[in-house]
Amino acid sequence: MKKQLITTCVILLTLSTIYSCKKGFEKLNIDPINILHTTSDKLLAPALQNSIWPGMSRNRSFTNELMQVTVSQSDGENTVFRYAFRASQSDYLWNAWYVQLTNFRDIDSLSSRGDSLNTSYQGIARICESWLFANLTDTYGDIPYSEALQGRQGNMQPVFDRQKDVYEGLFKKLEEANDLLAQNQAIVATSDPVYNGDVSKWRKLGNSLYLRLLLRVSKKAEVAQKCQDKIKEIAQNSGKYPIMTSNADCARVLWSGGVSSTDPYTSPYVYNVRVQDFRTPAICSYFLDSLNAWSDPRFTSAKPYGSGSIGRLGIAQASGGGWRGVRSGYEPGKADPKGCYFQSYDDKSTGGVWSLQQNPNTGIIMQYAEVQFILAEAALKGWIGANPKGHFYQGIASAINYWVPNFPEDTAAADFKLHLENLSNSSVIWNDTLSTARKMELIHGQKYYALFLTDLQQWFEYRRTGYPNLHLEDLNGLQNGKVMPARLVYPVYVQSANPTNYKTAVAAQGVDQINTNVWWQKP
Repeated sequence: MKKQLITTCVILLTLSTIYSCKKGFEKLNIDPINILHTTSDKLLAPALQNSIWPGMSRNRSFTNELMQVTVSQSDGENTVFRYAFRASQSDYLWNAWYVQLTNFRDIDSLSSRGDSLNTSYQGIARICESWLFANLTDTYGDIPYSEALQGRQGNMQPVFDRQKDVYEGLFKKLEEANDLLAQNQAIVATSDPVYNGDVSKWRKLGNSLYLRLLLRVSKKAEVAQKCQDKIKEIAQNSGKYPIMTSNADCARVLWSGGVSSTDPYTSPYVYNVRVQDFRTPAICSYFLDSLNAWSDPRFTSAKPYGSGSIGRLGIAQASGGGWRGVRSGYEPGKADPKGCYFQSYDDKSTGGVWSLQQNPNTGIIMQYAEVQFILAEAALKGWIGANPKGHFYQGIASAINYWVPNFPEDTAAADFKLHLENLSNSSVIWNDTLSTARKMELIHGQKYYALFLTDLQQWFEYRRTGYPNLHLEDLNGLQNGKVMPARLVYPVYVQSANPTNYKTAVAAQGVDQINTNVWWQKP
């Protein structure tokens, strides 16, 4: 009897314990700090920051080397400045930007339904998609586009769209963004590190990016007239297509953090690049000599633009003093002694202020100066009713003002006129009697400096125009037949992960090599 009583008590106690655990288990099993659902305002800032860094990284190690801004003096193999580099150079941008495209697609999706409906987030997401997809197709050529970002739907092997079709899709997306943003629906200011919630400026960015992409493909016969007509419509109809009108409209993430990776907006150059590595590449004489000859305010250490010892671009003098660059493309064993270099943030002479490594302005998406040079080219070609000279001068003034805030953006200011005198002394000045070819050379000579640190845009523009003249025929240490690479090859793993569509893309575009021109480069 006693044994039965004990057994009964144990059973009842066990049952009550099981019931009590079951009753409160679901509540106790919820992680109070884990986010199970998100919204567009939570995704935007990290997606923007994580999209800008890959462009900054490859600008420093790839674009600058190709375009004779810097030279990593080495006689080893796989040197970018000699146009000889590993195929693995291709992997990083493909991997990084497709991941962030997924985030922008999520922002668009989340803001397109239910209580989260917000046309501004939709428009911003489509602009950002256009920006990254354009960078990808201009880097690789034909890419997954129409079936991209469908992994959740089980599509792990998307087709590669022809570049012409990608561009047509981007134009459509930017038209949609312009219409969506015209509704001017408010967004959370803190979610937007580019414009602090100013939707009208996002609309200007979208249409300015539209101009960049239209110009890039404008020489292709099958779309030339359409592109020229659209450039004219955008340039001459600010009510329907507002574009950037000053440096206040520049698209960038301002690195307002300190030197810790835990600060939300610390420059990635600070915590991703060691200080000794940041100052290792020498500055090329091609990039440096003109700035020096012009006494350019971005370069000069003289006050009021410089600190008295260093200019705004943070360029350190060569060992022993003086402003001396290094020739790019030199023959192995015949390098110049290292000359000037970009200061790193712990150099005592800079105090952190004059170093690009810690400069808050390096997180660039697009600058107003680029828009002015686009309009100057369109005007010179007769596509828009404007004087190219005015846009050319405004591009110069705004390009300098971006880095040197106390330099006037007003082309009528005395300081700007003094700069024009310095350009004139170097025979780099606009003259209406010059040939069209010479005027185009002037536009792109200045655009080269305006695009400094803007992801891969210098390289894209050189491939489109052949400007500026890098004198490749004189660089005897170049490989690849002294020919500027036309693209990056597809990542190696794509060949095995998506073999059928990879082979189809190669058959359509051409052999998967760095000298195969993409669609807009082909005659």
